[in-house]
This record gives sequence, C-alpha cells and structure tokens, in this order.
Amino acid sequence: MKKIIAVLIFAFGFYGGAQTKSELQKHYEAFYNEMKLQGDVNGVINALTHLNVMSPSVERRDTLAYVYANDNQHMQALNTIGIEKNDSDSDLALQVKAISLKALNQPKRALEQFELLFKRSPDAYLAYELADLKIQTGDAPGASANIEYGISNATNDMSYAFYERQQPYEVSLKAAFLHLKGLIAYNTDKSNIDAALALINEALTIDPNFNLASLSKQALESRKEQTETPKEVVPEVKKDKSKAKKQ
Repeated sequence: MKKIIAVLIFAFGFYGGAQTKSELQKHYEAFYNEMKLQGDVNGVINALTHLNVMSPSVERRDTLAYVYANDNQHMQALNTIGIEKNDSDSDLALQVKAISLKALNQPKRALEQFELLFKRSPDAYLAYELADLKIQTGDAPGASANIEYGISNATNDMSYAFYERQQPYEVSLKAAFLHLKGLIAYNTDKSNIDAALALINEALTIDPNFNLASLSKQALESRKEQTETPKEVVPEVKKDKSKAKKQ
C-alpha cells in the first residue's frame, strides 16, 4: 500500500512539474510575442533566453544571437552563438558571426563567415564586405576580384551605409566600389596617384555627397602636391673669414 501511495505521489508530482513547465513555456511565448509588438529589445532577449533554457533549439539560439547583434551587443551575440567557422550553420548564424566579428575588429575571422555566405548566395553587398575586409587583411588581388564582381552586379538603386560621421549616411553601392578600387590602385602603385584620383572622382561624380571619398581625395591630392613640389633650395651661407680672423 505504501508503495502504491509513493508511486501515485511521484506520478502526480511529475505531472504537476510537466504542467508547470508547459504553462511557463506558454507564458514566455506570449511574453515574447508581446515584447516584439512593443519593440522592447530587452524583453525579447529575456523571453528568448528563458525559452531557450526550457526548450533549447538551434533556431531559438540563432534568433537570440541575431537580436543581440541587431542591438549592437556583439560580444553577447558571439557568446551565444560562438565564433567558429561551421559549414552547417544557418544563414542567420553566419550573418550574426560575420557582422559581430567585423564590429569587434576581427577582420580575418569575419572574412571566413562572409566567404561562406557569399559561397551560398553571392550578391553585390556581400562582395563589398569581402573586398573591404580583404583590403584590411592585405589581399589586394582578392579584393579586386570582389570589386569587379560588385561593380558588374550592383544596380543603380543599391546603396551602402557609412558611419564615419556622427550622422550615418548612404551612398550608391557602385560609388562605394569605385572608392575601394581607387584605394587599391594607390596602394598598388603609389607613384601613380592620378589613377587612384580618377577612380575616386568617378565615385564622387556618381554620389557627390560621399564624405569618405571626399576625404580620400583630399588626402591623395595633398600627397600628390607633396611629391610634385620641389624641395626649397636653401642657399649656403659663406662665412667671412677676414672678419673671423680680426675677431
């Protein structure tokens, strides 16, 4: 009899625990949906974290990492999803890793993730990211190949955002590629500044408000002026030996 009672208590306890977990999960699912409606990022993160603890899944983990990354919490995003190169990662996971590693100034690791994304679904935007990172890591030939792909595949309605000023701004993606091409031209042959300037001027013709290209143009023109201006010849001052003797 005691054994039967013990089994019944255990059964009811297990049922109650399962019911509580089920109710909690429904609660956090409803909470998650409500936080999304309200645009409350911290609430969404809280709900997803609880849901992922109660019922772990790759989809929930990837979504949580994406929410972190989208809120510029890149370290938290990578702590959630990892930094390893993994061919089996979802597109969302690769995107999170690539963006967060780039934001944390890890160009080589970010490049690996962008390469996987480009391999799966090549487009002009990914080509720009690849070219930019390859310039940073010293791979000029690889960057040039991505730039040529980008110029060929970028349409006139495509734009790219820049953040070097306090107020972010967008420019034509083609202009952005031409700017990179100009930088590579200069880095490849510093004696031919005109070739680099021609490409940057072409970028500014497409988009005159391209601030970063304007800064590059000013820097190149200043460098050109320095190389073309002959050094001032300082006349040699001859000492008056006769006066020196009298003294």
